[in-house]
Amino acid sequence: MVNLTRIYTRTGDAGTTRLSDMSLAPKTDPRVEAYGAVDEANSILGMVVTRPDLPEDLRGVLRHIQNELFDAGADLSHPLALDPPYEPLRIVQPGIDRLEGWCDEFGDPLPALRSFILPGGSFTAALLHQARSVVRRAERAAWRAVEAYGTEPADGEIPGGLNLLAVTYLNRLSDLLFILARVVGQEAGDVLWVPGAERTPSDPKGKAQRRRLVTPPDERPAAGSPAPEGRPPAS
Repeated sequence: MVNLTRIYTRTGDAGTTRLSDMSLAPKTDPRVEAYGAVDEANSILGMVVTRPDLPEDLRGVLRHIQNELFDAGADLSHPLALDPPYEPLRIVQPGIDRLEGWCDEFGDPLPALRSFILPGGSFTAALLHQARSVVRRAERAAWRAVEAYGTEPADGEIPGGLNLLAVTYLNRLSDLLFILARVVGQEAGDVLWVPGAERTPSDPKGKAQRRRLVTPPDERPAAGSPAPEGRPPAS
């Protein structure tokens, strides 16, 4: 049971924080960055689960994930040790397998994508895309921590590394959140990315600029000549 008696402690005012094993680390440490981004993603999911348009089966999935994200944060904040005084929370393979199962369950019925998609479709879908991108940031920070500390238990003065399963969990979770964002956005439809060369500007100046880009130089009208009917003069 966790017992929180006081929220402010003043112990972090010097730019350092305590990891879960009570060792001291700078607040800019990649390990701290990783579990901080996990916390940020969890906060976004907290908004998602309150949305009235979220299907109930997805709400249950995301509530489960919110709890596991706390486990992932605890794991990332606890350096590996050979003989810890107590068993720390760790991400284990069954949690990753469950994410992959949800990816298949919710992803298989979706229509095939013809392009990359943009965040949107609905506010709830956009929030899930935001959570996905924050989880990706957490994964990148975790990999920087792996580069700094490795994946082995502490050895003498060398601090312990990271549990690779926690990093893998973040990777699979970002995939699942992408799929769930598509699921809740299907009513409005996927917002497909249109590459720059294929986009049609809506404003007259943009249309004129596009014509200059796509019209061969020898076919462009001479300066000062009237614009073709229905088109604004180039400027």
